[in-house]
Amino acid sequence: MRDVAESAGVSMATVSRALSGRGNVSERSRKRVLDAAAELGFVPSYTASSLAYGRTRNIGVMLPSVSRWFFSSVLEGASKALLDAGYDLTLYNTGEQPDDRESVLNDFLLRQRLDGIIAVSLELTAAEVKQLLRVRRPVVGVGGTIEGVATLRIDDFEVARHATEHLIGLGHRDIAHVSGTPEFERDFALPTSRREGYLEAMRDAGLEVRASWLAATDFTIPGAYDASKRLLAAPGGRPTAIFAASDEMAFGAVLAARDLGLRVPDDLSVVGIDGHDLGGLFGLTTFDQDPRAQGAAAVRMLLRQLDGDGDAPHSEIIEPELVVRQSTSTPAAARRA
Repeated sequence: MRDVAESAGVSMATVSRALSGRGNVSERSRKRVLDAAAELGFVPSYTASSLAYGRTRNIGVMLPSVSRWFFSSVLEGASKALLDAGYDLTLYNTGEQPDDRESVLNDFLLRQRLDGIIAVSLELTAAEVKQLLRVRRPVVGVGGTIEGVATLRIDDFEVARHATEHLIGLGHRDIAHVSGTPEFERDFALPTSRREGYLEAMRDAGLEVRASWLAATDFTIPGAYDASKRLLAAPGGRPTAIFAASDEMAFGAVLAARDLGLRVPDDLSVVGIDGHDLGGLFGLTTFDQDPRAQGAAAVRMLLRQLDGDGDAPHSEIIEPELVVRQSTSTPAAARRA
């Protein structure tokens, strides 16, 4: 650092601020420091920095699975934002193992391996939040409200209600819903929230909800394909539209309809929630919640807390954008009328 300071003609304190991104440095001085560092081949020692500032420049990201599109997309957005900020990322794929989650929140943080945690779709308990506050490691949650923790989320109830109302507004009266099974209620009760939003929209419109048109499965394309196929082939009439609790479930419904000889949207309209990358390929109408942007926003919230610039922990609600494509239209009977 002394060599860089002499070459750039600035103080060592200015070099430290310019390379760490902390403190005020003019753009002219910052450029001189970066040019000198590049010419001398200087790379900051984050081990030394952690001793001086109490930081490891390493952020932990906890999520239930890396194989699911939503979680991997949040991770992608967070990874890019951390890379831009000069931070390392340590991934914790907790899966179904509570011991793994406990190790991250208690063991790794206590050993000060991480500066903070981003918890994706994991509902932390009051005891876990208390532990994080005790060791002064900030945490940001993505996916739902956590008391005492800064969080980013969509309003699952409201988005589900709007998705159902989109179908009702097109003239549909026979609307089915494909959602998650009870094991997906563990964190933030997402299936229930989206089911309740659907039910309220149907009640407000004075529409019947048939028990046989409420299907539950996992949040996968194959699972939704099987559930939708059973729903659409059941005796007693079929719905003219399906609201699926996720885009991947909506893809399964579209494929099931096509295999049964139904045309989308002529015979069946389908709407989902997510903004999946394959939505355009399927022509899917969806509510895009942009998970990559959520991951990047979570990083910014966490870094503001680390720098002491953040507000008191609060829940920030993201408004998904309705993207209308070819999978929804007025029902055939209404078009004939």
